[in-house]
Amino acid sequence: MRKYLAAGAVAAAAVLLAACGSGQVGQSGSNGSAPPPNKNLVLIPGVQAEPFYISMQCGAQAEAQKLGYTLDTSAPQKFDAALQTEKVNALGSNPPAALLIAPTDDTAMLAPIQQVANRGTKIVQVDTSLKDSSLAVSSISSDNTQGGQLGADTLAQLVGDRPGSVLVLDTIAGTSTTAARAAGFTEQLKKYPNLKALEVQFTQNEPEQAAAKVTAALAATPDLIGIFATNLNTGEGAATGLRNAGKIGQVNLIGFDASPAEVTGLRNGEYQALIAQDPAEIGKQGVDQAVAALEGKPVTPKITAGLHSITKSDLDASSQYFYKQSC
Repeated sequence: MRKYLAAGAVAAAAVLLAACGSGQVGQSGSNGSAPPPNKNLVLIPGVQAEPFYISMQCGAQAEAQKLGYTLDTSAPQKFDAALQTEKVNALGSNPPAALLIAPTDDTAMLAPIQQVANRGTKIVQVDTSLKDSSLAVSSISSDNTQGGQLGADTLAQLVGDRPGSVLVLDTIAGTSTTAARAAGFTEQLKKYPNLKALEVQFTQNEPEQAAAKVTAALAATPDLIGIFATNLNTGEGAATGLRNAGKIGQVNLIGFDASPAEVTGLRNGEYQALIAQDPAEIGKQGVDQAVAALEGKPVTPKITAGLHSITKSDLDASSQYFYKQSC
């Protein structure tokens, strides 16, 4: 009997030692199971509390939940490369499986995004992009050049043959999306000899600065007939400038995006047209491409979202393109 007990003790010790050895070769858990896959996604938009990016977040969140992933959003307080870099750096040593990001500067954001990519995170660009997009598995945005062209065509239809000058308000130099819109608009406007684009003015994405630029343009340009604002903050500031000068309806304001304030402004005659994007679809597609990359499925490197010209006459029929303030 003593021999059998001793043999059993030796066998048990051997099993225990084998189990410890299996743990030492890197398997997770006492049963040797593999670690669970990282299903955490992070969205870092351009700025917080902006209806465009809120709508994008809503689309991304819904799609992530549908596909069995989690998505956290971390947005800077202002559209600023330094503030966005802080958000990217905060991902630290626990990077997400994929990062969806709208770079606030097409050059300055390269280094911090590169650091995250070096940790194995898949990068998807949404809305804006870097000059060097090789880090990203996919980039999803509107065709912003086409959006600018659509704005010029819409303005030309509104003013007819009347001659005049047109102010173009951009946001911050180095912002890929708004730069493309401004360039597309000014180039397309050359097709209409009765309209002349003034030098592009930058607003630093601040409505107050946009209002001040409009005030200055009205004083210096008596024949000002139109304004093209390249995003919602610039458009809202331009509307304020026209309102303060008593020029609402006298100068045609073409805004980009369709925030609640812009939609109300179009309904009230402060805007004459809006060029609306589809940010919820951009967010959805961003998640789809990130998940495809993570799961080894085919990825589409570049996706173009739709654009829509909205005037007061078709406002109600275009409600599906209005941006949200909450999900």
